[in-house]
Amino acid sequence: MNYFERKKIKEILAEQKSEKDVIVLGWVRTKRVSKNVAFIEINDGSTLKNLQIVVDLDKNSEFDLSKVTTGSSIRVKGDLIDSPAQGQSVELSPISIDVIGEASEDFPLQKKRHSVEFLREIGHLRPRTNLFGVINRFRNKMAYAVHSFFQERGFQYIHTPIITTNDAEGAGACFQVTTLDLQKLPIKDGIIDYSTDFFGTSANLSVSGQLEAEILALSLGDVYTFGPTFRAENSNTTRHLSEFWMIEPEMAFAELPEDIKVAESFIKYLFNYALNNASEEMEFFNKFLDNTRISTLESIVKSSFEVVTYTKAVEILQNSNHKFDYSVSWGMDLQSEHERYLTENYFKKPIVVVDYPKDIKAFYMKQNDDGKTVAAMDVLVPQIGEIIGGSQREDRYDLLKETMRAKHIPFEGDNSLWWYLELRKNGSVPHSGFGLGFARVLMYMSGVNNVRDIIPFPRTPKNARF
Repeated sequence: MNYFERKKIKEILAEQKSEKDVIVLGWVRTKRVSKNVAFIEINDGSTLKNLQIVVDLDKNSEFDLSKVTTGSSIRVKGDLIDSPAQGQSVELSPISIDVIGEASEDFPLQKKRHSVEFLREIGHLRPRTNLFGVINRFRNKMAYAVHSFFQERGFQYIHTPIITTNDAEGAGACFQVTTLDLQKLPIKDGIIDYSTDFFGTSANLSVSGQLEAEILALSLGDVYTFGPTFRAENSNTTRHLSEFWMIEPEMAFAELPEDIKVAESFIKYLFNYALNNASEEMEFFNKFLDNTRISTLESIVKSSFEVVTYTKAVEILQNSNHKFDYSVSWGMDLQSEHERYLTENYFKKPIVVVDYPKDIKAFYMKQNDDGKTVAAMDVLVPQIGEIIGGSQREDRYDLLKETMRAKHIPFEGDNSLWWYLELRKNGSVPHSGFGLGFARVLMYMSGVNNVRDIIPFPRTPKNARF
């Protein structure tokens, strides 16, 4: 069996032409025998559509199709011919059919619709369904689009550490990394002695690559990370994962207005890429998940994003006479219902909210001259609210040190952010960046309503299977 001799089904269906001695490898989706003809549908994962193999049992009596069952993998050699059947241009008339791997009699994926809840229980097989085949191919295409956007604009792709000693924003919801024997922890002066641990100090999985990205931005210019991040929040919602992929660009010599421009361009680029380069997937989502997906993305691509201050947004909400579950007051973080009202009812398009109160934002954000707000920005879109969060970073040593002290962010000693503060003493420059959760934007684009179904192997509280 020569892998390189095979022809992908996607290629066959795109070419729509007759061809002799074609080899196809794939998995059987269905087999149906009618009189002296067997119809086998095969899929190799390259496309949503199946290729039909039509076996004339009178002419091919030597074929043993007893093991060619749903779920089995087969190698077929034959001739591509024009198909008289509706909905397909070509079909494969086989010369030989060989079973590569048999499927058990209780193979769970039969020709019927399965609930996403059931499919989560068989995560090792769910990618073979139409829905999850489409989702995974879509994820692949959009990951390529992420890199394309930044590479086309001269950003350097960097890898920030997965194991770190900081928790980025001081949130504290981290997964600890240790080689210590949890049954026999070394105790010194009443606390765990991490000096005997692998790294000689307490370490954890990264919640963000931003702080390390700033190091590289302050030498390479424009950089971006695209990798896994981890949050140990005990949140069992349809929008939260414990392990997810983040896209985090960081730009030297860039202030907040440029940060906003890049964020808007990035969202539009991704949406436009999906519409033009993932049409099969988008049509599937539009047909089976949410018939507004395509029109929503088209609308956002055509929109100019409105920039509004947090103070103005609060004023709009307070004067709206709309009944919210959470009351609105200056100094509180906006809830999803507030963000959706602003984008869907008031502005009727995406907006960028800027200049948030400093007390509700992270320590690294640049303080504005008013002493009350920071140069933060959130990109909000209709139907979900926030999709991107970012800011200009504080580049002034004294102000950053003051904020770190006020927010109890350690900046002295080995296991602290002394290096982050010291960056501001050695050629500091204005710099900005933002973060976009890959799963969150894929959910929005596709209409998938549970984040567990947009990633191949979801990690959530009490669940680390597959």
